[in-house]
Amino acid sequence: MEISAAGRLEVRITVADVGKRVSVRRLNEPGVAGEKFTDTVGVLTSWDDGVLRITRKSGESVRVPESALVAGKVVPSAPARRRGPAASYEELARVAARAWRPVESERLGEWELRAAAGFTRRANSVLPLGDPGLPLDEALTAVRRWYAERGLPAYVQTATGAEGTQEPLCAELERRGWVREVTAEVWTGGPAQVADRSEGTGVVLSREADEAWLARYQRKGVSEVALRVLAGGPSVWFATVPGADAAAPAAIGRCVVDGRWVSFAAVEVDPAQRRRGLATAVMAALARRALDEGASAAWLQVETDNAGARALYAGMGFAAHHAYHHYREPASTGTDR
Repeated sequence: MEISAAGRLEVRITVADVGKRVSVRRLNEPGVAGEKFTDTVGVLTSWDDGVLRITRKSGESVRVPESALVAGKVVPSAPARRRGPAASYEELARVAARAWRPVESERLGEWELRAAAGFTRRANSVLPLGDPGLPLDEALTAVRRWYAERGLPAYVQTATGAEGTQEPLCAELERRGWVREVTAEVWTGGPAQVADRSEGTGVVLSREADEAWLARYQRKGVSEVALRVLAGGPSVWFATVPGADAAAPAAIGRCVVDGRWVSFAAVEVDPAQRRRGLATAVMAALARRALDEGASAAWLQVETDNAGARALYAGMGFAAHHAYHHYREPASTGTDR
């Protein structure tokens, strides 16, 4: 926090700092157990009617009454990363979009509207990288109309926690009643570290997801549309570890190589075969193929409450880059992530 020469805490932020990353200290409510002060770091997304709204890296919006503000300052927008390849949010967002293509898309200015008959939110949501070319309310009306024409709820995919992410857009969506349904994280690392974790023996690689692979895939009833999404991407590989049950493999995985990047996804292991290193073997085999194709950086998505996956990926050298969220239009039903 900012401390004056006289040793006093100072508030060194103003309304003009909306949109910047800040660190603030607030006085807690009287009678609240615990510490006297609470510190919050995030993007200052609004300062109206005596109330500050700060969006944390996780996407959580924190309300801070101006009267409770004790200290505050603007802080660097992007703290130095200790692990993982250097990458901007926009670069990763575009690479991730190419690795999970919809079957239909349309441009709205610099926004991309994506649809795939409801198969996953990622393929059925707006990717807002830039200006939609319309005032926000008009853009959101056009978005809702486009998805309604396809019998789908409207979703907007946003991100927080890195330089160039969309904390202000998240705040504006929440102000308009859009509901944040899903939060996950994008982690980055190196394929060489993954390849070194296991010999990957017994893993079969293929360009197509066969019936056995699909039998292990966690999403049941995969349609033709889903198959098109799974097979889409610059260079797609499917990994299978055959199991004793001929109907379903012991483990599977998918990767997409795109220039210097490789993504890992759909890593699934038979519950009866867990803790035998099969997930590591699958990823190592895919990583070796990606290295052969020239990849030097890797990314994956992990849910915030999946402790097992987070521990596995951290052990492979991955670290969180940013959080991403899906906001659903008001009064709409959901769809699988």
